[in-house]
Amino acid sequence: MRAKIRDTEIYFDVEGSGLVVDGDRMREKPVAFLVHGGPGADHTGFKPLFSRLSDRLQLVYFDHRGQGRSARGDRSTYTLDNNVEDMEALRQHLGLGPIVVIGGSYGGMVALTYASRYPQHVSHLIVMVTVPDFRFLEKAKQNVAERGTAEQKAIAQTLWEGTFRDEEHLREYFQITRTLYSITAKEEDPIPKSWNRAILSADAINEAFGGFLRTYDVRSQLPQITAPTLVIAGKHDWICPPEFSEEIADLIPNSDLRIFENSGHAVRADEPEALLDVIAGFIVYKK
Repeated sequence: MRAKIRDTEIYFDVEGSGLVVDGDRMREKPVAFLVHGGPGADHTGFKPLFSRLSDRLQLVYFDHRGQGRSARGDRSTYTLDNNVEDMEALRQHLGLGPIVVIGGSYGGMVALTYASRYPQHVSHLIVMVTVPDFRFLEKAKQNVAERGTAEQKAIAQTLWEGTFRDEEHLREYFQITRTLYSITAKEEDPIPKSWNRAILSADAINEAFGGFLRTYDVRSQLPQITAPTLVIAGKHDWICPPEFSEEIADLIPNSDLRIFENSGHAVRADEPEALLDVIAGFIVYKK
């Protein structure tokens, strides 16, 4: 499905009924927006794992402008601010009240910004392996210098400079660095099928790492978040280290921090069952 909002067209997909039978009445399930990372990736990384949350949430997946199945346009508009405003426009387009917001990595940055800008429209906030500001860039550079192979160090330089040539170059980056992202991944393992399914955007990731992520900072806005918040980190995360999640949890009132001891950045790959259990428990407990 597609929504023509603001100056673009956003692809979205809905999983699970919104209205369900509950004894002698009908009950509306909470609606969750799943905010994908990258930038330059798409929503399909959430599938099929997060589909299992559809028994308690109606899930709305969407691709950021210029990414996945959403419309391409002027690459200078591929900004975090536009991602936030597109998200609010999509909520209004769908006629929704307060929503559950679930964002991972770069999607967590969008989610944090959205929840601080529109606190009245967020019922619950879940942010995974993300950061509150640009300082993560220098820490990540240090981590890849210490942990990475020569090949990983070389292609990481392309990330820092925002100079991916095209989508295949970006796909190569994720293939080469997969053992940095996931501590359960092995060099000899086949490429995860999820990466073959993804529609990538070199323009989007270049605009971010070559531009606005260098000045990104929402630390002063985080105390404005009013929704119950779950902050999830991977202990061995090289690009969004757990100390940044600790800082996020300290700055947001009514927040709960969970650090996954046996995960890198890809908690969804390293500890998928535990991740779903924590998210499902949080929604039920806070409902």
